[in-house]
Amino acid sequence: MSYDLIIKNASIPQGDRQVLTDILVNKGVIVGFAKDIEADAAEIIDAGGKLVLPGVIDSHTHFNDPGFTHREDFVTGTSSAAAGGVTMIVDMPCCSVPSVRSADNLFNKLNALEGKGIVDYAMWGGITGEDVRNNVLPEIISEQIANGVVAFKVYMTPSVPSYPRVTDPEMLEAFAAVSPTGLPIGIHAENFAICDYFTNKLKGEGRLDYPAWAEARMALAEKAAIQLGISFAEETGARLHIVHMSTGAGNELIREAKLKGTKVTAESCPHYLTLNAVDAMTEFGTFAKIAPPLRTAKDNEVLWQGLADGTIDFMATDHAPYEIATEKDAPGMDVWTSFPGIPGVETLVPIMISEGYNKGRLSLSRLVELLCTNPAIHYGLYPKKGALEIGTDADFTIVDLEKEWTLDKDQMHCKPKYTPFHGMKLKGKVDKTIVRGTLVYDDALGVVGKPGHGEYVKRQTISELPRLLKY
Repeated sequence: MSYDLIIKNASIPQGDRQVLTDILVNKGVIVGFAKDIEADAAEIIDAGGKLVLPGVIDSHTHFNDPGFTHREDFVTGTSSAAAGGVTMIVDMPCCSVPSVRSADNLFNKLNALEGKGIVDYAMWGGITGEDVRNNVLPEIISEQIANGVVAFKVYMTPSVPSYPRVTDPEMLEAFAAVSPTGLPIGIHAENFAICDYFTNKLKGEGRLDYPAWAEARMALAEKAAIQLGISFAEETGARLHIVHMSTGAGNELIREAKLKGTKVTAESCPHYLTLNAVDAMTEFGTFAKIAPPLRTAKDNEVLWQGLADGTIDFMATDHAPYEIATEKDAPGMDVWTSFPGIPGVETLVPIMISEGYNKGRLSLSRLVELLCTNPAIHYGLYPKKGALEIGTDADFTIVDLEKEWTLDKDQMHCKPKYTPFHGMKLKGKVDKTIVRGTLVYDDALGVVGKPGHGEYVKRQTISELPRLLKY
């Protein structure tokens, strides 16, 4: 028999063990596994015993296309994903023009992205305070679901002008409207009043040091927002999801809510696991400014434990770069006026391998759940995505666990070249990225995927997310 692709000598995860096998691919899907198979193939890739993960999913990106492509566009964003071992992204609804808050808006975005993606992509749907006030929630929710969105996003603090935040009662209305659909509703969990008040207070005191950003948007702002979200989930039965959770206090709230049976999940990001506000913001200034801000070394450790024990369900990046010359480091900009956001899609896998798996903080099985399986299940993409099984898409993230290297911002593939991880020494590097049987990145060759290979993937199912601490 002939195959389109055979990946030889692939070390695949089986629980916490690795098993050496050959992976057989036809028409973009896995069709079999064998040991030392002798068969014809249009292409043979020798993994050389390296770890082959199911394709990694980054379910929280802002690729800014169409509308803000001076920051990032879909070609550069998906190139960065491929270089980082990410085979699929789920893009947020807010950072495009128009923002995705209806089927027409979604079609506008998908049409603009046609022919640009190097990796596969799904879409978040959108709900804003304006939509609640205009009494259009049933219509816009149902039409976005009909066209495959995987979840809905609301902001408790301001995002972009075309995506108004929700007030507390507007958020309750959004929860009640989304609850019957079974889809998750994700919240940017920062209490607006707290953040606004203390930002103005510290500005009035003349604070211009960058750690002041983290003091103004204090951990209590996230804690209060998560507590409110949990209360709303309990009241409405909605599936609450906390995006980019940054605090140890948030982790404890999620743990307690799950034990009570509340439908709540959470993600975190590599920067909240490995960086702290005082050190990183002192060294990198605006290039470490994000929202929510970086926290403390104690928060880092609590979040690692939350990942290990199942409190935190999966990882994402909140990839949100800004143009350096006009939005990050323009003349006259300071801690309060520079834009909050960093690239992340290219550093997710290396950091989780180096600082998580290779340092013993995460088992192999937990690494696969956090990067691959759980986001796929949560967003209704499993088993098409997130698995190494016969019939699943032939998406693979091949990792050299032993390669030691130093992260260099100038070698990144995103449009603006900055990262607070610049200079970080890592062990473990992406060797190859394969999307539906096609090589899109090779460490020796760079990004080799062609724009247009990536496909829009609609939600496949509506399913709950299994976890160690069940809700």
